[in-house]
Amino acid sequence: MKSKNLFKGVFTALITPFTDYGTVDYAALERIVNFQIENGIDGLVPCGTTGESPCLSHEEHDRVIAQTIKFAKGRVPVIAGTGSNATNEAIRLSQHAEDAGVDAVLLVNPYYNKPNQEGLYKHFRAIADSVSIPCVLYNIKGRTGVNLETDTLIRLVNDCPNIYAVKEASGNIEQMSDVINRTPDDFIVLSGDDNLALELVKRGGDGVISVASNLFPKEMVNMVHSALEGDFEKAEKIEKHFAPFFKTCFIETNPIPIKTAMAHYGKCREIFRLPMCSLENPAHRTTLINSTDEIFAAIERGEM
Repeated sequence: MKSKNLFKGVFTALITPFTDYGTVDYAALERIVNFQIENGIDGLVPCGTTGESPCLSHEEHDRVIAQTIKFAKGRVPVIAGTGSNATNEAIRLSQHAEDAGVDAVLLVNPYYNKPNQEGLYKHFRAIADSVSIPCVLYNIKGRTGVNLETDTLIRLVNDCPNIYAVKEASGNIEQMSDVINRTPDDFIVLSGDDNLALELVKRGGDGVISVASNLFPKEMVNMVHSALEGDFEKAEKIEKHFAPFFKTCFIETNPIPIKTAMAHYGKCREIFRLPMCSLENPAHRTTLINSTDEIFAAIERGEM
């Protein structure tokens, strides 16, 4: 089994770029993967929320994961999003990802059907038991309608040795702290929110699965690694520059803002899969690009 330290730091929740014809743009994906790795990212997460995974066909989902592994060439870990609201579908996706060579799978709470805590336990345990690679649970009540309670998480950690980590995107920093305090010392707790990443590390967390690092991998790594090394003054200085951008990344539903910003700077086309679409409010585009430009200006001034 892989070292748990492999899953510390900054992991980019990759966008899925599309062509003008609406198909997956694998050439752009390769450029994005190389851009991430060349700028020091700790790992990659294809087919998560930011990757518009609910809008991908099963065939596309499998291929995006396989191609990300191919493009990464073993240079950084790949954690593939393979969650589903149907347990048997999540098992199939996870087993395919394992066969493709991922380092771990990311398993989101089942969405829409809102299982109780026993249902969540049985769901995650069935998936963990079906693979031999590490599993990262993904708790995001705002998207799924159900919270993975800490008692249930502890039960899963005790019963499933390959559940290594949790991506905590509940938005509740006290719950996140409770998870840190109650799980084993080597259990990995990653923030699912860029704006809470620094505070989570201060409380003993291990990093972030980041939206902002799609465009700013080097700077996000600098912020989080500084915090992990105890240099909170440096990390706070970087975070101050990023605060407006973190906010505008969610000015409308993720991944609309981050993909719009990436398209503005030539990283991809501004194309989404319905029901996702371009920014609805024209003023939001101005706010987004202004906040992005401010970060680039700070980088040019050597402030990050």
